[in-house]
Amino acid sequence: MNKESIAEILEIKHQELFNWLEKQPDETWLEGPDEKWTAGQHILHLVKSIRLLNNALSFPAFLIKYKYGTINRELRDYDAVAKRYNDKLNANLERAKQFNKSLKIPTLAQKNNLFTTLKIQNKKLQYKTRKLKDKNLDTLLLPHPLMGKMAIREIIMWTAYHTEHHTKILENNY
Repeated sequence: MNKESIAEILEIKHQELFNWLEKQPDETWLEGPDEKWTAGQHILHLVKSIRLLNNALSFPAFLIKYKYGTINRELRDYDAVAKRYNDKLNANLERAKQFNKSLKIPTLAQKNNLFTTLKIQNKKLQYKTRKLKDKNLDTLLLPHPLMGKMAIREIIMWTAYHTEHHTKILENNY
């Protein structure tokens, strides 16, 4: 998937999430199904995730290479990244639950701020994706807490899928 296509899919997946969220009552933001996250927690999780990636992409390429290395395998496409994520998630459900257990429920007062932050972070990631050199996208690695080290191109595609994944969860549970 080329840089422009990745930026476009980031926009599409986030817009689908925003469209769904705008139709929801405030109760959905504060209350989730039994033992499930609220809509607010999903958004907070996505904000934290994309912000971490944007922060990592702010470092010079040589530092990323020094700290995390370069890829030693073939790049995965969007579908392969999504499948691998789902496989890892299913194989590590308890680990994922523990990783996300302490996520606080954002208040209604934080709702607009979190929406705005997610929109801004998404635009930043699209901008960075378009500006990064293809060589760096394809060779430099960044760590993912569940999937291990991933090429930058893969982790950006994963970010689009991650948003889609949470949108589907919200649509199915509310």
